[in-house]
Amino acid sequence: MGSVKDLFIIEQPQETRAGKGMFVFSDRYSVFDWGEMPDKIPHKGEALCMLTSYFFELAEKRGVKTHYLGLIDKDDQEKRLAELNSASNRMMVKLLRVVEPEYRDGTYDYTPIKNLNANYLIPLEVIYRFSLPEGSSVFRRISEGSLTPSDLGLNEPPVPGTVLKEPFIDFSTKLEHFDRYLNRKEALEISGLSEDKFNQLVDMAKDLAKMIRDAYEEIGINNEDGKFEFGVDESGDIILIDALGTPDECRFSKDGVTLSKEFARIFYRGSNWHKELEAAKKSFGKDWREHVRLKPEPLPSEDLELLSNIYTSLTNSLLKKKVFETDYTLEELISKIKERLS
Repeated sequence: MGSVKDLFIIEQPQETRAGKGMFVFSDRYSVFDWGEMPDKIPHKGEALCMLTSYFFELAEKRGVKTHYLGLIDKDDQEKRLAELNSASNRMMVKLLRVVEPEYRDGTYDYTPIKNLNANYLIPLEVIYRFSLPEGSSVFRRISEGSLTPSDLGLNEPPVPGTVLKEPFIDFSTKLEHFDRYLNRKEALEISGLSEDKFNQLVDMAKDLAKMIRDAYEEIGINNEDGKFEFGVDESGDIILIDALGTPDECRFSKDGVTLSKEFARIFYRGSNWHKELEAAKKSFGKDWREHVRLKPEPLPSEDLELLSNIYTSLTNSLLKKKVFETDYTLEELISKIKERLS
């Protein structure tokens, strides 16, 4: 079980052949690498599944290979998105091998991954950034010196709200005990890819980022950033996997109002729990969670209702049909969130 979705293995992946599995998207959510939070967000799982399938099918039309096979309807039949009569939270996917790096003396050894040729998860989260909203990790990393304005194509330090001319492709670890940002050289080193293949992955990420941005722009939503995961299939080709284009993978906004999981982060950011969590990450390596004494408080009921409506309203608007009954129109929702955050 993951913090957000469950995986049921139907056929195990092999060295030369992909397996098969089913994702069940849940109403659980996670922030700051903590894992399952105390609340569940109503209809979140179905919304994530529908949005992800929409973007997988859109990517396939652009010639991108994916591990997506289809959705499971209420009669347990495998369908494409347009064939569904109601929302589903179940998705069929090809499965790749997940080969963990070896952890020794406080460091991760990626040698086992470098020796793979096919059917494996690339151990990176590939992040794209079109703009730098308040709360972006970019500002902390620039102040620490691990990132420079020139890395972002800028001549001077950015401020919250800075818009980039081209999507900046960023990287973090996928299989370590908390996310660690990487520069391009470090990402290439642990990816198991040749330099040519790695450049292909970066170009693919840029194209997919623009695809998601353009889709949301059509409904008046700004896509500030997001992330992808990739793998290598049995032919040695890079394929798109996991999930994309949702409020969990991306940050969206309209009229300066956040429309993503960032809304939950805002509530917790700066709390005593969050401060203790960040301190533990810096001090205790992979065992940091064991040293966080405090627990996150449940979200206020009003925030939970607004979060649910973020997921369902975005799904209805993007798919251009009433998949979910919502409490507010998108415009009313934005007004409610403004009131809540004021």
